[in-house]
Amino acid sequence: MRTAPGTGAQPDGRRSWAVAIVGAIAMVFTFGTAFSYGVFQRPFGDAFGVSPVALSTVFAVMLFTFFIGSGVVGVLAARFPARAVLLGCAVATGAIAPSLYAVESLAGLTVVFAVLGLALGTVFVLLASVVPRWFEARRGAATGLIFVGNGLGLFVLPPIWQRTLARVGVRRGFLLIMAVTAVAFLLAAVTCRRPHWAARSTATVGDLLEWAGGLVGTRQFRLLFAGIGLAFAWYQLLTAYAIDLFATRGLTEADAATAYGLIGGVSIISRLGSGYATDRVGSRRAFLASLCCAAVGVGLLFAPQIPILAVAIFLTGIGLGGCATLYVPLVMGIYDPEKDTAIVGVFNVAIGTSALVMPLLGTASIAYTGGYTAAITLTLVATLVSVWATVAGTTGR
Repeated sequence: MRTAPGTGAQPDGRRSWAVAIVGAIAMVFTFGTAFSYGVFQRPFGDAFGVSPVALSTVFAVMLFTFFIGSGVVGVLAARFPARAVLLGCAVATGAIAPSLYAVESLAGLTVVFAVLGLALGTVFVLLASVVPRWFEARRGAATGLIFVGNGLGLFVLPPIWQRTLARVGVRRGFLLIMAVTAVAFLLAAVTCRRPHWAARSTATVGDLLEWAGGLVGTRQFRLLFAGIGLAFAWYQLLTAYAIDLFATRGLTEADAATAYGLIGGVSIISRLGSGYATDRVGSRRAFLASLCCAAVGVGLLFAPQIPILAVAIFLTGIGLGGCATLYVPLVMGIYDPEKDTAIVGVFNVAIGTSALVMPLLGTASIAYTGGYTAAITLTLVATLVSVWATVAGTTGR
C-alpha cells in the first residue's frame, strides 16, 4: 500500500475523503456562479444600464475564460503544485469582490467577469483532475462526491444570487458572495494538493503543447472534442432562457429561479449515482445514458403544461449530473492519466468553445423570433449531435 511519507496518507484513506469533501465544498462555487448568468441579466442590466444582448456578451466572455482560459491554464499547470494555483485563484476571487464599486462601464464589467470566470474555471479543472488521484478502488464514487458539490452549487446559488441581489443590491451582493467564494477556495488551496504517489508531469511547456497538437491530428480526439463540447452546450443554451421560459409558464420570477436551480438540485442524484455506475458499468455507457435523459427532458420543454415542465426539469437535471460528472473519467480513461490536469484542461477548451457563442445565440434567437421554440430546438439539436459524436469517438465508427 502506497503512503505519503510522514503523513500516513494512502489511496482511499481518511485523508483522501477529507480532500474530496473540501473539494466538494469549493466546487459549489464554480459552476454554481458561472451558470447563474440567467439570474444576473435583469439586476445587472438595470444597475449598469446595459441591454440584455450586450450583457449576454459579458457572460459569454465569462464562460469563455471559465472553460477555455482555465483549460489553457490547466494544460500549463500540470507542471506546477496544485496548491499554488488554487491559492492564486483564491487571491484573484478576493481581489475582484469589491470591484463593482469602482466599475461603471460595460468594458469594466467584462474585465471583472473575465477574471471571475478564469478563477472559477481553474479551480474546477484543478479539483476535477487532482481529487480523483487520491483514490483507486473508490475513484468513481469520489468523483461523484466532488461533482455533488458542483450540482449543489447549481441548485442553491441561482436562488441565493437572485435573493441577495434583490435585497442588498448588485454591488454589495457581489461583494458578499465573492468573499465567501474566496474563503472556500483558500480552504481548497490548503487541503487539495496532489497525493505523494501521483507523480506530477515533468513535461516542459513545449512538450505539453506538442502533446496537445498531436491530439488534434486524431479523428477520435476531434469527435470527442465535439461530443464533450456539445454535451454542455445544451445546458449553456438552456441557462440563457430557462428562467424567462419558466416565467412565461406562469411562475413568479423567484419561483422561476428556484425551478431553474432545481435542475442542478436534481443533478445531485445522478452525480452520486453516476459515480457508482462508473465503477460498475463504465463511464461511456453511463455518460451516453445521461445525454439521452437530457435530450428527452429538453424535448419536453416544447409542452406548455406545468406537470410536463416538472418532468422536463427532472430529466434535464439527471442528464446534467451525469454529463458533468462522467466526462472526466471518460476522457481520463482514454488518455494518459499522468497528464491529469492537462487532459481536463484540453476538454475544458471544447466546452468553452461552445460557451463562447451559446448564451448569445440563445438570447438572440429569442429576441429575433419573439418566442422560445427556436431556442429549445437548438438545445435539442446540440444534445442529439453530442450523442452521435461521443458514440463515434469512443467506438471508432
